[in-house]
Amino acid sequence: MHIAVTGNIGSGKTTLSTKLAQHYGWVAEFESVADNPYLSDFYEDMPRWAFHLELYFLKSRFKQAVGIKEREETTVQDRTIDEGVNIFAKNLKDTNVLSDRDWDNYLALYGHMKNFISSPDLIIYLRANTPKLVKQIQKRGRDYEQTIPIKYLEDLNHHYEAWISQITGSKVLIFDVNEMDFEHVAEDFATITEAIDRELFGLFS
Repeated sequence: MHIAVTGNIGSGKTTLSTKLAQHYGWVAEFESVADNPYLSDFYEDMPRWAFHLELYFLKSRFKQAVGIKEREETTVQDRTIDEGVNIFAKNLKDTNVLSDRDWDNYLALYGHMKNFISSPDLIIYLRANTPKLVKQIQKRGRDYEQTIPIKYLEDLNHHYEAWISQITGSKVLIFDVNEMDFEHVAEDFATITEAIDRELFGLFS
């Protein structure tokens, strides 16, 4: 099976993916954020580096998705290729950071890639408000993230809500994590795993 953990920057995707992999014995696939050579430049000058950034992420997510499809073991993935298109790149297009020409080329490439991959069996969406995201971003202390505009996070949340509401072809679980601490509070993590168990394995498994 392919399990995807989705959510805005700072929502806790990597932490939850790690804990789920340990809990269930799943293979974990993480987004190559630190390896992206355009990320710090992007936050300094979004219009100049937006296309480069999103193209790099698209390539990385496609490579992951192909590997997941070919793998026999269940995989939990930190962010999906569809988020890149429907959330991050779309937001850059809607705010005129990404040009029409670059957006059209990006969509065309994504369209070809979709023919070779499958949708996740289960999407886990971590819903978090902007103050929660900011707190988490500050806590992890990545230098290149400290200049992220609040408006950018708010726009991404808007796109996430629109995207998650129209998903078809995958089961979806939504967790409001504003008052949760699944990293340190066992009961909060159990709330998530119990919901996953019911969704994937049935009530009496």
